[in-house]
Amino acid sequence: MLQAQIFIDKDTFKGSGPLYEFILEFLLRHSVMGATMFRGQMGFGANQQLKNPDRMFSFDEPPAMIVFIDEDEKVRRVLTELRKEVKGGFIVTSQVELFN
Repeated sequence: MLQAQIFIDKDTFKGSGPLYEFILEFLLRHSVMGATMFRGQMGFGANQQLKNPDRMFSFDEPPAMIVFIDEDEKVRRVLTELRKEVKGGFIVTSQVELFN
């Protein structure tokens, strides 16, 4: 099994809706085993600027992470197709073991 983590800004849009909704609907259409979106409290990325959206008078975008799992080849195929639709974000993959 392969797990993919997609890091984005929660308030980024794709078309008329949030990017995270677009990605989750994309994953659903591609019948991945399961996916979850997490909203981050605080974080930073390649720009090395700390984002703290809950701070008073902050205009920071909250960080978000979408995690999904499936068979290795399917995750790779879905990520290849997703990259055709979404150019931003940062993706990390790692091997996981499924316990039933």
